[in-house]
Amino acid sequence: MAEEENNLIELTDEDGNVIKCALYDIIDFEGKQYAILADMSHSEDDMYDTIIVTYTEEDGTSYFETIEDDEEFDRVSEYVDKILDEEDLEDEEDE
Repeated sequence: MAEEENNLIELTDEDGNVIKCALYDIIDFEGKQYAILADMSHSEDDMYDTIIVTYTEEDGTSYFETIEDDEEFDRVSEYVDKILDEEDLEDEEDE
């Protein structure tokens, strides 16, 4: 379950804990959309944990759901890691 306000999202985990996240990007992969979120509740030196969830939109409402299939999660995670690594390289080149 998630509440969205601008690019800030509050996820509720299965234990009822609220995790505050920033929406980093929404990507298309293998015919689905996934949201890349930055966990804002744990920050060390401006490094944030990345959370990847499925993203759907229906009647103007955004839904963020856990990826239940381990193999799907692994494929998406590898793809996201590649994207983030490429962006890091581009940022280094711009400096």
